[in-house]
This record gives sequence, structure tokens and C-alpha cells, in this order.
Amino acid sequence: MILSVQRQVHEAVADAARRQFGLTEIPPFGVEVPPTRALGDLAVTVAFQLARTLRRPPKAIAEQLAGAVTGLPGISRVEVAPNGYLNVYLERPAFLLARLRGEIPPFRAPADKTVVEHTAINPNKAAHIGHLRNATLGDTLVRVLRFRGTPVEVQNYIDDTGVQVADVIVGFRELEQQGLAEVRRVADSTRFDYHCWDLYSRVTEWYEGDKARLEIRAAALRDLEHGGNEVAEIGALVVDRIVRAHLTTMARLNVSYDLLTYEGDILRLHFWSHAFEILKAQGAVFLRTEGRLAGCWVMRIDEGANMGESIEPVNAESIEPVKDESIEPINDDPREKVIVRSNGVVTANQFWKFGLLGRDFQYQRVAAQPHGRPLWATTSAGGVGDAPPFGRAARIYNVIDSRQMYLQALLSQALRALGHQVEAENSVHFSYEMVALSHATARELGYPADPESEGARKPFVEVSGRKGVGVKIDDLLDLLIEKASTEVGRRNPGLGADEARRAAGLIAVAAIRYFMLKFSRGKLIVFDIEEALNFEGETGPYLQYAVVRANNIFLKLAEREGLTEADVVATLGTTPPEELESSEQEALWALVLEASRLDDVVEQVVRSLEFSVLAKYAFGLAQLFNAFYHRYPILNEERVERKRWRAAGVAYFRAQLTRTLDVMGIEVPSRM
Repeated sequence: MILSVQRQVHEAVADAARRQFGLTEIPPFGVEVPPTRALGDLAVTVAFQLARTLRRPPKAIAEQLAGAVTGLPGISRVEVAPNGYLNVYLERPAFLLARLRGEIPPFRAPADKTVVEHTAINPNKAAHIGHLRNATLGDTLVRVLRFRGTPVEVQNYIDDTGVQVADVIVGFRELEQQGLAEVRRVADSTRFDYHCWDLYSRVTEWYEGDKARLEIRAAALRDLEHGGNEVAEIGALVVDRIVRAHLTTMARLNVSYDLLTYEGDILRLHFWSHAFEILKAQGAVFLRTEGRLAGCWVMRIDEGANMGESIEPVNAESIEPVKDESIEPINDDPREKVIVRSNGVVTANQFWKFGLLGRDFQYQRVAAQPHGRPLWATTSAGGVGDAPPFGRAARIYNVIDSRQMYLQALLSQALRALGHQVEAENSVHFSYEMVALSHATARELGYPADPESEGARKPFVEVSGRKGVGVKIDDLLDLLIEKASTEVGRRNPGLGADEARRAAGLIAVAAIRYFMLKFSRGKLIVFDIEEALNFEGETGPYLQYAVVRANNIFLKLAEREGLTEADVVATLGTTPPEELESSEQEALWALVLEASRLDDVVEQVVRSLEFSVLAKYAFGLAQLFNAFYHRYPILNEERVERKRWRAAGVAYFRAQLTRTLDVMGIEVPSRM
């Protein structure tokens, strides 16, 4: 890894500047990896930052500082560039050997506990392609934070008392005339999340046929919230089975959680009413007594809060108006946002996640997930006593699409209003844009656009689960696996069908996850199967194939010469270093140095929360290796010293790209 060296150089240069120029404070400066090795392995910009303070040319400043860096361990020389950069050159053999031997500890950034909440699919139907981006971004954020040593708790919010669940209950009772026993038989005998998918679409059409039927939904919502009736029992069954289906789907994508947080428990344990009383007591919310918001409790949002575009106040659907004559009438103000039960419950949950509510859930074990991580869930009825200490985080990332800016700004504002400024700053809305389908992919998945429709004129097909126009994640995975299995079999004629399908499963996940990460999260994604699954383009399979190719080099080294990677590393201490140090081996050194940048890239990702940076780095590293592979032979290289150093460089590349893929939730098959 490169960060330890960068920090070492930074400290040495800063210390030299203080001594040489009598400075107590040094302005921030960078220790960068320049675009070409001719400009050094690292480039220091400090002379430019000091030029204004010292009123001297950058080159003159750099010349005074150069000697301070030369004596550092691992540094071979320092040169002053004509423009004033300090170009630092590393001791190449020592750099590579230390990393191959595991002598460089992983970079760890001191951090307190962080909660990442992601996925949060409504438990009323199968997960669809629109949920892929949330789950992939959220899980990758977790992996990135854990890579740098941050303790992370992963939560998945389950809205088990919402409109979507009520609609499915209405569908069973009104459209299919089924009670609890019949619904249980359906759940036991069908692909239940798929069955509810179709039922939800039918209910939507049923409402549109007669708006008076929405009263049935409202009654179902009340019964669902109050409990102790058949509607609530059907709802509990639906939610349980759908959530389990979602967990199975997400496990296929290498996504796991620590805690399922149920909205029903927040209500039953009176978290929301408690939080609401706190907000009222602190004057954070106000009762409007006149105007179009009369009878609504509202919160004033700061001028600078980003609330998104075209957001209108919503009805105070389940907050009973409270008459309070002491509250002065307030004129309508666009900065005032209505507090309703839906955003109030989420606000209470945010308070709990920070440990500010003064209350806690009860907990129950759910299961061990396929990747071995234990899973817990909140409960309001008799939990166990040995649950881990959930919540009480120092920082929270809520992974939710950009349409939820209003709600997320409300959360931060509520924290500020109660004097929790630090928590408000550490309440992060990790937003993203939506996922659509290319027309070719929509046709292949059974959703061709009507040539005469307005949708046919758009460059993509919009996904709508409510209208039944959407691709189930499991269907998409199955199709990708089928296609990948055919390709793997074509490339490996002697490979058995089962092994080909296992490899295809890993390839399909790589295709999806990389596609969801490679675009800036502020851009709408148009998912295309052929593009995502291409073995030659900027794709997950391309990255996997680079590692497989490197693996094959060592398999053949073992077959031909009986050499393992450990054997190669063991001999490097006595192998002449000239082959790595010579100008003829710049391509090998460039590969090694680029592979070492993973920890630096991860830090950039954490600062920017932009995972396309990680995806682009992985793709560039794979390209660099493939170019090296085609130009510089290893197996057929006759000079032993050259072969050993090249093999060592490939071993380091393989380890680093594998780590990079793991951070992105991608595993590497043995064959492709």
C-alpha cells in the first residue's frame, strides 16, 4: 500500500520546512502519484504552497527541502523539477518485497462507530432492479469503511406498517377473497414474493377503477397499525415471508446486514410519540393555527438546507391536531415543512441510531446469513438478553435515493433544533439517481415498448413496480447466469456444467455490481445486459478475467517448474534487483506502484462518497496488467532474474486487484 509512504514523506517535508524556514504552521500540501513514472514515484507540491508566504520561487524552496527527504528509509533519491515539484523515487525492490511479505500493516483511519442503513425495500413484493443500486452502493460503502478499519453496523429498515403492505392485504382480502389461513397456504405453495408482485399491480388497477376503494386501504392501514386483528396477522405473515425472500435475493449479491429495524416496533414502543414530545418541548415544531397548514405540526427548515426540487407539504395524516392557544399564528412560509407520521417515525429512528432517544428496542436473532454474518431484528415482544449493543453511532449514512432530500434534510434539522449540531453534521444522506433499462434489455426481459407509445421515443424504459413494469432481481440474475454459463462453456470446452454454472453465478454478480458502481451516483443508470456482461469492456467480468489470467500464470509456473508464489517471493531476497530497477522494466514498476494505490483510492472514495472512483481505478489497473501481460512474457522468459521479478509483480497485482474486487463485493471464479 502507498499511504504509509506518502504520510512518511509528508511528515518529513513538513518538518524540514519548519526547520529550514522557521515556520510554525505549514499550509496543506499534497504528496501525489504523478501521471508518469518519469516524473517520479511521488510528487510533493509544498514549494508552491510556500512560495507566497516566503516570497521566493518554488524551485528555490524545493532545492532547500530536497535534502531532508533523501535520507528517509525506502527513498532512493529526490529530484527538484524545473517547475518546483519535489520528485521522489522509491527503492523498488524493498517496496515490493515488503508488501509481498506482508510487512506493511493495512492503513487504519481512527473512527468511531458508524451506522449504514441501506436497501429498505417495501416488504410487499419481490425486489426489483431499481433496488439494486441502493443495495450495491450501501454494501460497498460498508466494505470501504471496514477496509479502512471503521467499525460499521449495517441496518435494513423494514416498513411493515406502510401503504404498500396494506395494499397487498387488500388484494388478498378483496380481490382473492382470502383470509389468514388461505394466505398462509399461498405463501407455503408459491414463489410468494412473485405472487405478491402481481397482486400489488392488480390492486393498483382496482383502486384506479373506483377511487372510493381507497377507503378500504385506509381501514386496512388503521387495522395494521393497531394490531390484534386478522388484517394485522395477514400483514405480519406477508412481511415475514417477503423479508425472507429479500434476504435470499440480497445474499445472492453478496449483501448482508447486522440488524433489521421494523417500523412497527418503533410505533409499538412509542419511539415516535416520545421523539415528538421532545421536539415540542424544545420548540422545534410548531402547531399552525391558520392558513392552508392549519392544524398541522410543522418544522422550519434552515435557508441553506437542500430540500430538492418541487417538493410540496404533505397532509398531516396521522397526527391529531392539538389546540394550543399559547402558540401565536404564523404566516405561511415555504420553509415550513409538515411533520407527518411517516417522516416522524424515521426521525425517531434517527434519534435512536445516535443514542439520543433514551429508549431501546428489544432484539431477537433471525438467522446466520449465507456468508456467515449473524442477523438480528428488532422486536417489541420479548427479545433475548445477549444482543449486541445496536445504535449509539457517531456517524450515520442513510442510503436512499435523491427523491428523499426533503426527509433527510428534516432529520438533520430536527437534530440541530435540539442542539445536536455534531450529530446533524454526521447525519449523511447518501443519495443516488434511479435505474432504468435499455430498450434492448427491456425487450429481452419481456417488456417491449409499444412502438406507438411515448415511452418508445425515450432513450430508456422506466421501471415502475406499482404498474408491474419492472425486472425482478432474481430473474435478472438468472438470465445473466444463463448467458455467462454459455460463454464460460464456450471458452472452456472441457469444463463441467456445474462448475461452469458456479463460475457464471460469480460473473453475473460482478456484471451487476460493477455496472451499479461505475457511474457517478448523481446520474441515472440505463442498465444494459450485453454491456454489463461483456468480457472485454469496462465491466466486472473484465476485471475478474484479469485476476484469472494472473492465476493461470502461477498455475503454469507450478506445472512447468514446480514454483509457487511463496517460492518466488522467497528467492527475491537473493535475486539481483537490477531487473526491477532498470529502465527496461518501467512497465513492471508502473504496475506495482499502481497496484499499491488501493488504500489511497479508498480514502478518496470515503471523502467524496463517489464509488465510480473505485470502479475506474480497478478498471485502469486491470488494463495496465493486460497491456503488460501481452508485451512482457513471464512463462517463456529465459532470464531467471527477470522471470522472478515479473512473477513477483504479477503476484502483487493479483492480490491487490482481488482486494479491490472484494471491496466492491465481487468474487473471482477459478475459470472463465
